[in-house]
Amino acid sequence: MKDGWELKTLGEVCKIIGGGTPSKNRSDYYNGPINWATVRDLNSETLLTTEHTITTLGLESSSTNLIPQNSVIFASRVGLGKVCIAKIDVAINQDLRALIPKSETQLNVNFLFRWLQNQSDAIRNAGQGATVQGVTLPFIKNLQIPIPPLPEQQRIVSIIDKAFEAIDKAIENTQKNLQNSKELFESYLNSVFENTSEGWERKLLSDVCKYDKTPHDKLSLPYVGLEDIQSNTGSFIGVLEPKSVKSTTFRFSNKHVLYGRLRPYLNKVLLPNFEGHCSTEIFPVKPLQDVIDRKYLFYWFICGETMKKINATWTGATLPRANMNTVLGFEIITPSLQTQQTVVMKLDNVLSETKNLEVKYQQKLANLEELKKSILNKAFAGEL
Repeated sequence: MKDGWELKTLGEVCKIIGGGTPSKNRSDYYNGPINWATVRDLNSETLLTTEHTITTLGLESSSTNLIPQNSVIFASRVGLGKVCIAKIDVAINQDLRALIPKSETQLNVNFLFRWLQNQSDAIRNAGQGATVQGVTLPFIKNLQIPIPPLPEQQRIVSIIDKAFEAIDKAIENTQKNLQNSKELFESYLNSVFENTSEGWERKLLSDVCKYDKTPHDKLSLPYVGLEDIQSNTGSFIGVLEPKSVKSTTFRFSNKHVLYGRLRPYLNKVLLPNFEGHCSTEIFPVKPLQDVIDRKYLFYWFICGETMKKINATWTGATLPRANMNTVLGFEIITPSLQTQQTVVMKLDNVLSETKNLEVKYQQKLANLEELKKSILNKAFAGEL
């Protein structure tokens, strides 16, 4: 450790305060003037407001505690690794802990916050519990924190803050670029099916394909459920092996388009390249080969405007389902087969370019997050 730095346990230098939840059966405990934080509120470096509030009676009648502003709050259960600085007085629930330096002349709260950010991976890895992951109070108290002289702490915090400000700006710009690339494809896709070029006919979906509800005849074939289709991409993410299920299923082949009709499985559309059977929550739609290209129909199904229209047909309070009889009455713009295939090639190219951009931007975001970790590691190793 760097000369002049001391190594202390968190319990030695901080007050560690837990929280609790007022009884949910008492309406007079909630919607009061006191902010009450849960893990859901720890979404940025600073805590400025909370989703829920409690009353003074709720505060006094439970194990929650009111934490003063400029305290560090972190998740010790559920959202391990999340940490922020409270810029308001706030009560906390049992999944959170507050850290308050015992001496402001010994430990700067912003230094403490940045150090705890650097410990997020270690805290996550230390989580225990079969259902809910958490760390114990003894574990928290025994965490060792380097304590340089106060001016050195302030210098380190200043360097980190400036570096993170620039990195966060780069992250923001990259996220915008990522969103723009996705919207570019969606915009192009929508424009294709709004085309009114000469010779492009409007036909009913029932005129270009068949809703093929052929029951599965108990042959040993691969099974596709809604969970086996990746939203928006049309990728099969299941296991391609024979599987029998007790409930009724529909047969399909590599000539079908599979469309999931059960909310909230949006944009679950698959072009299978194998024969199998699928859940009855999936529509096996068989395009008429001399009228419509199968992939052209796939793109029509994942088009944003089509999705909106299908969503409007949902019925059922608990598990809403699309009404296929209504969907079959939708219009689809249908050029010649040759034109459809040309359109599909263009869409494939735009989609490929979009995915390449997304990979590039996702990698850049990952690199920026790694840069943050590297800066924190160097800071608390005395290398800044």
